[in-house]
Amino acid sequence: MNHQKVSFKNVDGETLVGRLSLPANQHPHNFVLFAHCFTCNKNFTAIRNISRALTAEGFGVLRFDFTGLGESEGEFSDSNFSGNVEDLLEAAKYLEAHYSSPTLIIGHSLGGAAAIFAAQKISSIRAIATIGAPSNPLHVEHIFKNDIETIKDQGNAEVNIGGRNFTIKKQFLEDLKSQSYPETLKNNRKSILILHSPQDKVVEIKNAEDIYIAVHHPKSFVSLDGADHLLGNPKDATYTGEIIAKWSQRYLEMPSAIALETEKEVVASLDSADGFTTQMKVGSHYITADEPVSYGGNNFGPSPYELVSAGLSACTVMTVQMYVKRKKWPLENVEVHTSYQKLHADDCQNCDSSESKIDTFQRAIKLTGDLDDKQIARIMEIADKCPVHRTLKSEINIVTTLLRN
Repeated sequence: MNHQKVSFKNVDGETLVGRLSLPANQHPHNFVLFAHCFTCNKNFTAIRNISRALTAEGFGVLRFDFTGLGESEGEFSDSNFSGNVEDLLEAAKYLEAHYSSPTLIIGHSLGGAAAIFAAQKISSIRAIATIGAPSNPLHVEHIFKNDIETIKDQGNAEVNIGGRNFTIKKQFLEDLKSQSYPETLKNNRKSILILHSPQDKVVEIKNAEDIYIAVHHPKSFVSLDGADHLLGNPKDATYTGEIIAKWSQRYLEMPSAIALETEKEVVASLDSADGFTTQMKVGSHYITADEPVSYGGNNFGPSPYELVSAGLSACTVMTVQMYVKRKKWPLENVEVHTSYQKLHADDCQNCDSSESKIDTFQRAIKLTGDLDDKQIARIMEIADKCPVHRTLKSEINIVTTLLRN
């Protein structure tokens, strides 16, 4: 997974800081906007694990700190629910300007309510996923219910939330009360997935039922049985991300599946717009080959020479293990580390000439097991007899023909 630190301005000109997570092996097919829970931040563990599950499925995920939280500028005490929604709109504009408009929005806890509001104002959003979301933003009042009267009488109060002190102002409560959440749910026409734990002690499961009843189809519900509100168990967060990734693909535009076919063992295909990122079918397996970024590629897959080195390494370990099993020698594991480069020939007459360099695979073998010196020496001899090694050392003919459409 590739992480990039990004920043953009909120409506008041203050800088909001986020993390954009991108897949390691492809360009994102869709971008996701993530709204974190009340007083949380972009680096919250559950959010990271959900993002990791999404990027593994080819999504790009933008998670950021709302105004006054984490690395973002502004005062949390001056923020409110409406401000969170506005922050999401600005984040969507950032994605549209620099990458691609978000098509999926995810909200955790109060962020789920904010995501539903924001989705109605972001035309590119086609699917919504909420996690432990309240059916009314006012539900958040219970977190600081002991200070409600103080806030109303004095205009503000310092409350402790999750071990941290935050100043909550009266305008925050008034803003929550002004939200037309039931109407927003009723008017929602975008696909929505509601994920909630029956054991959630912060936002009771009844909230999920209320949201489900209020919204129109297509709508789905998934029980996060056994999970707590903050998805403290990494397995629960990963599961949540995987479910969202699979569910949302039904409602988003997804790239067509690779349809490479060949009568040969391997086929490689490269469109003119793809740089060096090459789609391949190797036997019955699909893989991607590429070049490093330093060479003009995207580094979405191994380079051609890395693939050749991989073939040599794989063939070597297979050959060695096949031999020692037949001999019943105590070899527990064999590792083969291989790299490729052009080196000057030992006996070159003119070593400054590029023609004096020869292709060189440097191979290092690690053996684990109770082997004596004689056995080790024999294994090293066998390694040089692996079929790929012998092919690379022999004279090779490559016959090329033209396939017509």
